[in-house]
Amino acid sequence: MRLIKNFANHKIAVVIVVVLLAVQAFCDLSLPNYTSDIVDVGIQQSGVEHASTDALTERTHDLVAIMETEQNESLFADSYFQRSDGTYELTDFGREHRAELDDAMSMPLVAVHYADQTGMDLDQLKVAYDAGMVQKPDVQTMLDEVKSQMGDMADSIVGQQAIAAAKAEYEQLGYDLNAMQMNYLLTTGGKMLGLAALGMVIAVIVGFIASRTAAKIGASLRSRLFERVLSFSDAEIQSFSAASLITRGTNDVQQVQMVSVMMLRMILYAPILAIGGIIMIARTNLSMGWIIVAAVLAIAVVMLFLMKVAMPKFKIMQKLIDRVNLVSREILTGIPVVRAFGREAHEEERFDEANLRLMKTQLFTNRVMTFMMPLMMLIMNLVSVAIIWFGGHAVDAGTLQTGDLIAFITYSMVIIMGFLMIGMLSIMLPRADVAAQRIDEVLKTESSIADPSTVVCRDDELAARTGGAEIAFNDVSFRYPGSQDCVLEHVDFTAKPGQTTAIIGSTGSGKSTVIKLVERFADVSEGSITIDGIDIRDLSLHALRGQLGYVPQKAFLFSGTVEENVDYAADELNAERVRAAAEIAQADFVDDMDEGFKTEISQGGTNVSGGQRQRLAIARALATDARAFLFDDSFSALDYKTDAALRHALAEQLGGKTQIIVAQRISTVLHADQIVVLDEGRVVGCGTHAELMDACEPYREIALSQLSEEELEGGDAQ
Repeated sequence: MRLIKNFANHKIAVVIVVVLLAVQAFCDLSLPNYTSDIVDVGIQQSGVEHASTDALTERTHDLVAIMETEQNESLFADSYFQRSDGTYELTDFGREHRAELDDAMSMPLVAVHYADQTGMDLDQLKVAYDAGMVQKPDVQTMLDEVKSQMGDMADSIVGQQAIAAAKAEYEQLGYDLNAMQMNYLLTTGGKMLGLAALGMVIAVIVGFIASRTAAKIGASLRSRLFERVLSFSDAEIQSFSAASLITRGTNDVQQVQMVSVMMLRMILYAPILAIGGIIMIARTNLSMGWIIVAAVLAIAVVMLFLMKVAMPKFKIMQKLIDRVNLVSREILTGIPVVRAFGREAHEEERFDEANLRLMKTQLFTNRVMTFMMPLMMLIMNLVSVAIIWFGGHAVDAGTLQTGDLIAFITYSMVIIMGFLMIGMLSIMLPRADVAAQRIDEVLKTESSIADPSTVVCRDDELAARTGGAEIAFNDVSFRYPGSQDCVLEHVDFTAKPGQTTAIIGSTGSGKSTVIKLVERFADVSEGSITIDGIDIRDLSLHALRGQLGYVPQKAFLFSGTVEENVDYAADELNAERVRAAAEIAQADFVDDMDEGFKTEISQGGTNVSGGQRQRLAIARALATDARAFLFDDSFSALDYKTDAALRHALAEQLGGKTQIIVAQRISTVLHADQIVVLDEGRVVGCGTHAELMDACEPYREIALSQLSEEELEGGDAQ
């Protein structure tokens, strides 16, 4: 099972828990026996446990010796020695063989103390035996006749009367029976308190180990999920959806973690407790075992019915949680748009629909599960009534003692609770298994963008190179997975070191896709992309992206200070590098902030404007040691003056580095060394601004739609 394999790295903890649970089960299963002893021995028998008393009067000893069989004669003789006062004391040998001695002495001791009821003249019998007139077989025949007169319950009656005879023997010897009784009750009660305390301590330790182990499992799953998701390309992210990945990393992991605790505390304990209870009942009384069997079968029927009804809904529930997260995330992200278009009511309806579907499913499963506890309690109470009814008749008939009946009820409840726990968990396990399956789907998904094998990896060739990088597109075509249409077709151009290559075109022409292919967020379908003549697929992702400084179309800032955001690529902050990068990116507004570069940025950069966010994102790329910089429409939020100043600073400061700029504005690309014009995924023009104005009609149309001919020819556009 998927859930069990999570314990593979926690074998020692599992073994410790199993051992501790076995000890706890021993404690729990011992208590009913002690309760039975308190009732039967401590109260009813005044603390007298054995027919073989600790001491015997001389007369009783001699008479019992006469009535012992030849097989038991030596056992009895070795079990007692005569003291100086004439009485006999139990030896260590006798204590070691107490159970055998009890059986051997029961009938003779009853005959001694209840001679008047059996019709035996023991004094005359002793005289005759000593004179050799009566032999042991004759004595045994007399005892068998007396026992046969007791009927079918002879063994039970003899056992009870033997204890009464032992009490009478103690009274003859002058023992204080009240003190014996109190001593037995205190000793047994002390043992019960000790076992209860030990069980409590073990339960606390098991709970601690189980919680710690489950927490480690949860932390490991979240860590592995996060690591795996970070390695995904855009294709894998889209196939799962961000909302589903969030649910899998939170709700699903929580389900697995919660059930992991229960598996260690209950799933392991329930069978131990149930099996132990069955063994104890077998030792106590098997005559009413059919009641337990009937109860277990009834529980199984109830559980199977509930699982049949509720399980399909449990599987649907996780997908509905995904849907609620998806809608919530979408609405919260788009709050400005929702407000701007007055669509609050529409979005509320959309959320209500997803929320109500989840609520109805949860209500259905919860209502079904509410029947479980009442039905289980009904079964348990019926079992108690049946045991008391049939057990009461057994007590009345003398075949069962009151304490044994109490112990039987307790063990029955233990067994039923064990199977009840198993049943409850059998309902929770499938839901957790669904969660584990969803987690496994992510963990087993390999990214479509992977590092090359060590055989073809060419990282070393690139590591020693300095200056700008030559990036070449060689007849590149690209289509998204599952699509028949190409986003880019036969794209062919080279971005040379020390030059600025601009990419321009209408919306949807594939400009941003060019940048993503260079970064290997996706792999080309046909053709190749090379850096300094090396196919980027022959480079590790770390080595490739170490060559590139990337500014995405949508600038994103992390929570932290301005300084931490700008120097994001470095393991240690370098204040001089941060300030230099911010200066090139025209992020002079940072100096006007209250705490300068120590100013806190909120998640996503929501506490700065779009232009400021964009400039900080540019500064973040410039703070790296990249050989080529990729700007994906990164100047769109800047005014013309800042745009011009930034491009001027880039030309001065980047020196021989390569620049690829994707832009919508003509003013941004006017002075590029090379402009690549895309139209519906194809290169329709490549050259300088002047060359394209003369030879490329699509470019000319874009240029004239934004600026007049005078502005294009003059300096106003700069």
